[in-house]
Amino acid sequence: MAEDDKVKAAKKAAAKKASAKKTAAKKAATKKAPAKKAAAKKASAKKAGVSGYGGGGVDVVMSVDQVAKEAASIAANAPTKSELEALAGNDSFLTIKDLRAGYGKMEILHEFSLNVGKGQSLCLIGPNGAGKSTVLHSIFGFTNIFSGSIVVGGKDVTALTPSQKLAEAGIAYILQDKSVFPQMTVEENLLMGGFLKNKPAEAKIAAEEVFDKYSRLADRRDKPAGVLSGGERRLLEISRALVMQPQVLLVDEPSIGLEPRFIDMVFEILDDLQRKDGKTIVMVEQNAKKGLAFADIGYVLVSGETAIAGAGDELLENPDVGRLFLGG
Repeated sequence: MAEDDKVKAAKKAAAKKASAKKTAAKKAATKKAPAKKAAAKKASAKKAGVSGYGGGGVDVVMSVDQVAKEAASIAANAPTKSELEALAGNDSFLTIKDLRAGYGKMEILHEFSLNVGKGQSLCLIGPNGAGKSTVLHSIFGFTNIFSGSIVVGGKDVTALTPSQKLAEAGIAYILQDKSVFPQMTVEENLLMGGFLKNKPAEAKIAAEEVFDKYSRLADRRDKPAGVLSGGERRLLEISRALVMQPQVLLVDEPSIGLEPRFIDMVFEILDDLQRKDGKTIVMVEQNAKKGLAFADIGYVLVSGETAIAGAGDELLENPDVGRLFLGG
């Protein structure tokens, strides 16, 4: 019996050792798999020539600091005021002249100028921190203005408050995503856009005009805004601004947070407002290709100044703009 016990113990030890080897081999294979997968993915990307924007090689991808430095060097040949006026057809409806503005005591925009004709659209692009949103904030009255002027339709609006700019100068600001009131109905959200109307009945009439224009909203007028799709929420945000019947729309990142199928819809809505209703649009857009393809005019901002300006389609073909902001 003692000898049988020894045999059993030996077999048990051998089985345990074999199991340990098998486990170790499995772990080693698991560690190698991600490395092989990463290598295969890298090789595939290199073969396909994929970059962060889907065009050009991986070697063209640049850091934010590199983009800012190269863009700053290009700014040495910044457009003149007369060139900016020419892009607006020498008939500017919205004019910013030599604006110095920022937050608190910090100056973000330095002698900044802008010209847009009535019914034109302008898209601002550039690296993070270039001052793009600060331009919109300054036009609407959210910044401290140290010097310079902002004129709309011949009226100097530089010192007006945001409420005065909306009610008296016809300037509306369309915020980035998530500015609807989800618990309120679509109709209630629209009526909120007319809070500066002299009479509630005027806001009601304006809201009905919006419903006549956009059946998507009319079909959901009694539904909570929170049930709308991303594209429908953005449509509601744009439509709420229309209740005050503005002439100038300041649009901050219209495509942010949207699925591709809704992005096209939003730009079609903006195009309709410009082409059919004659709205003047100034936009900041993270998707530079989409923004420039939409806009009549494009400005590239660097460190609070305009480095490049031109027709939107011309900037799409500009090699410097393509290399720095369009991915190749």
